[in-house]
Amino acid sequence: MSYGLFVAKVLTGLVALAFAVAIIAGARSKKTHEPELQVTNINDKYRHLQTQLQQAVMEKKQFKQHLKTQKKQQHKKQKNTRKDTTKPRLYVMEFKGDIKATGVLTMRDEITALLSVAQPQDEVLLKLDNSGGMVHEHGLAASQLQRIKSAKLAFTIAVDKVAASGGYMMACVADKIIAAPFAILGSIGVLAQLPNFNRMLDKAGIDFEQHTAGEYKRTVTMFGKNSEKEREKLKLDLQETHGLFRDFVSKHRPKLDIDKVATGEHWYGTQALDLNLVDELKTSDEFLVNALEDYDIYEIKMDIKQPLPDRLLSGFLSLTESIRSLLAERQGDSRFR
Repeated sequence: MSYGLFVAKVLTGLVALAFAVAIIAGARSKKTHEPELQVTNINDKYRHLQTQLQQAVMEKKQFKQHLKTQKKQQHKKQKNTRKDTTKPRLYVMEFKGDIKATGVLTMRDEITALLSVAQPQDEVLLKLDNSGGMVHEHGLAASQLQRIKSAKLAFTIAVDKVAASGGYMMACVADKIIAAPFAILGSIGVLAQLPNFNRMLDKAGIDFEQHTAGEYKRTVTMFGKNSEKEREKLKLDLQETHGLFRDFVSKHRPKLDIDKVATGEHWYGTQALDLNLVDELKTSDEFLVNALEDYDIYEIKMDIKQPLPDRLLSGFLSLTESIRSLLAERQGDSRFR
C-alpha cells in the first residue's frame, strides 16, 4: 500500500510537470486541430484477418499454394466483370451516446461527407449505442439522421447493446432496425428529477430568493419551496414532451402499438421483435459479413485530435483511476482473507 501511494505521488508530480510544459508549448503554438475524416475499407480489413488466420493454421507450402490459387481466382473474377459495373457501397458509421448526445458534433460532418458522394444504389449502416439523455440534444441527433432518409438512401441501424429513450428516438428514423437478442430497446418515456434543499437551507438560516417575469418562467426549483401548482405544471410539460415523443415514434414506426410500448419500459431484443420495435435479430458484425460479397464497405469516422494538454490530462485521469481500482482491489482482498 505504501509503495503504491509513493508511486502515485511520483507519477502525479511527473504528469503535473509534463502538463505544465504542454500548456506552455500549446500557448506558443498557433496550430489548430481540425477534425479529419478517416475512411477504412472493411472488405480489406476482413480479408486481412482471414489471411492472417489461414497463415497461422496452414502449413507453409499449403499457405503459399492457397495464395496463388486465391490470386488466380481474383484475377479471373476481375477479368469476367465488366469494367463499367461497380458494386454499390455500404457506408458504416458509429454513434456512442451520452446524456448530451455529444457525438452529434462529429456525426453531422460524417453525414455531410457521406451525402456528398453517395449514389442512389448505396446504403448506410449506423451502429448505435445510446441510453438516451436530454430531449433537445437527441432530437437534433435524430434530425441529422433524417438527412439520410431525405436523400432516399437505404438506411439500417444496428443495436448491439442499447438504444433506449433518446437512443430509440434516433433508431426509429431508420428504414430497418436490427438488434442483438439481448440488446435493450424502448424506454419511450420522459423523466425529470432533482433534489430539493429547501428544508436544509431553512435549518441553516439561509434564505433563497428567485425573481422571474412570466408565470411559468421557472416551476420547480432545487432551493426554494415548491408548490403543488408548480409541480402540476412540470407534470404537464412532461406529458406534452411525451406526446411529441410518441408521435415521432409512431410516424417512423407505424406498425407499432404505441399505447403498448410508450410506457417508459424497456425490452430485450427478442421481446422487442415481437413488439415491432425492431425488424430483425442480427448483430452488426453479422450484417457486415453478409454484405461483403455484394458491397464495397467503407467505415467513416471523424477523428478529432486532442491538444497535448488534453491528452496528458486524459492519461493522468486514467492512471489515477487505475491506481484507485488497484488499491481498492487490494483492500478488498485483505478483508476477504
